[in-house]
Amino acid sequence: MSESASVAPVDGSTTAVRHALQEHTASDRLLVQRGLFTGPTARVKDEMYARIVSGSAHRERFEVRLDKGAIVDTDAYFGRFAASYYQRWTTVHEVQVGFAHDAGGRSLVLLRGSDSGGNVRTLATTEVDGAGTASLSAKLDTYLDGGWLWLEFRAIDGPLVVRELEWTVPAPSVIRPAAIAICTFNRADDCADTVAAIAGDERMVAGIDAVYVVDQGTDHVSDRELFTEVAAKLGDKLVYLRQPNLGGAGGFTRGMYEVSAINEHANVLLMDDDILCEPETVLRMNAFANVTIEPMLVGAQMLYLMNPQNLHVSAEEADLSKLRAGRWAANSLHDANLIKKRQDKRVDAGYNAWWSCLIPAEVVSRIGLPIPMFFQWDDIEYGIRSRAAGFITVTLPNAGVWHADFHWKDRDDWAKYFSVRNSLIVAALHSDFDTKALSVTMGRELSQYIVSMQYGLAYTMLRGIEDFLTGPSVLEDGGQAVLGAIRKERGKFPETVKYPTDAIPGIRSSDLVTRIAGPEPDSDRMDLVLAKRAAMQWLGRTQHGIASIPAADSHWWHVSLFDHAVVTDASQSGVRIRRRDKDVAKEIGARMTKVLKQFREEGADTQRLFREAMPQLTSRENWARLYGK
Repeated sequence: MSESASVAPVDGSTTAVRHALQEHTASDRLLVQRGLFTGPTARVKDEMYARIVSGSAHRERFEVRLDKGAIVDTDAYFGRFAASYYQRWTTVHEVQVGFAHDAGGRSLVLLRGSDSGGNVRTLATTEVDGAGTASLSAKLDTYLDGGWLWLEFRAIDGPLVVRELEWTVPAPSVIRPAAIAICTFNRADDCADTVAAIAGDERMVAGIDAVYVVDQGTDHVSDRELFTEVAAKLGDKLVYLRQPNLGGAGGFTRGMYEVSAINEHANVLLMDDDILCEPETVLRMNAFANVTIEPMLVGAQMLYLMNPQNLHVSAEEADLSKLRAGRWAANSLHDANLIKKRQDKRVDAGYNAWWSCLIPAEVVSRIGLPIPMFFQWDDIEYGIRSRAAGFITVTLPNAGVWHADFHWKDRDDWAKYFSVRNSLIVAALHSDFDTKALSVTMGRELSQYIVSMQYGLAYTMLRGIEDFLTGPSVLEDGGQAVLGAIRKERGKFPETVKYPTDAIPGIRSSDLVTRIAGPEPDSDRMDLVLAKRAAMQWLGRTQHGIASIPAADSHWWHVSLFDHAVVTDASQSGVRIRRRDKDVAKEIGARMTKVLKQFREEGADTQRLFREAMPQLTSRENWARLYGK
């Protein structure tokens, strides 16, 4: 498929898109949530959408049929209405829920609600019989700290069919234009599937004015037959762009760059290419953003792709004093089974990752574009910078997408370079940046890698610190050169290589003895244990033989007991071989001492350089240069 076949030209400047990205006239009521009873795929359990409390019922995507005596409610992750979030962050004071019904006898419908403590009450009821429509409403005046709404259906005297369930609120004076921006790099099949999922929901797509697909790879999504079919369905709404690989930062920024140039009051919804997409999430995020008190970032939650009923975290924040992202916001659920648990308390976010996040164009106009950091922390930095400028982030708790589980990704990876370098950049820009305290934190982490024989990981981290100290010039090409360099450099460390279990070099399966970790040391003794492990490693007083260590037991304080370990990769697809090497440990240790000393001495000056460079780094002119425009 060529770039022009059924797809807007690569400059993204089509008349149709420019005309579409304008404010729209609103009707009296705004649809903010639809009632769904099954997911977009059989991989997702139906109980994420509605519960069969008793009796039997048959589900379809937008319809449920209850047998006589059955009770079904929507007290489920995608079935609940986020009353607390609407009361706190929007101009909405009441919500109405309506539905079509076909009852073979008297049936009862209850509008139920919870408070921040999870206590349940009935707010309104109605009886239905025969075919028709019905509605119930509730004021949003008692949910400030938490609470939800949902419906309960009871088929009393005969069967009951419910369809076209819709939650609506008073509409704003105009509806903001909206565009989805998806960036992809050699995940052509995944990207085509995601765009197809979007295009397959006609009602949702009707509220979207443009879909940008930013292709940065060599295996082009436009070559996929499915994408050709989707392009024909989306028509002028689809804008397909190709550009150099500038990472997630460059791909997502391109969507923001294009849309904000057309309309400064548009919603730009960023979305990963490899998610399992729930199209309803797009509708909910965009609707919520249309009724907020003032423009704000609206994020979707991450659900685990391999365990689809599990939530990653309710909302996240960053601790820049420790260079830690993904911290759980207060009262958050984490790795929670959503069929069993409910998030009744409102949880406020510090930022939202860009697996799915809506950004109003007003934010771009006020604070500029993201920093060209290629990969990792770009979304965190933008969320922190937005908040400093008065634009908060809300992670909407009944809007989610399924993304690859983070704990299935091994941390000994080239990505560590970007995580370290970029976290330092963000901390330099948005914190007091205590270089002494940070050097202690980083030194502890580096020492843990060395004693656990992860020399390549320690090296990768040191490269990130060194390049941070280089200053803003390290971001000049958007990260393209260093990506290849760091991958090549890591290759000289044997433990960075992953092997299948049937081809571990020099080791027979019978040589492996599984060694499970003991209790974790007390937190106040961690540094003492680290010092002891380092001394034992240096003196060679480690346990001999080959230890086979499961991924869950691969803590530094356990692996460092041995001089030869075969450790299961977090992906469960192979193993890494770690060997104690005194010479390499000495070399890495000396480099660590030198780099951390340099960091303490030069960190403040580097901080000043990055802060001075921010306007240029985040400018449209800089990104236009990177895009070759």
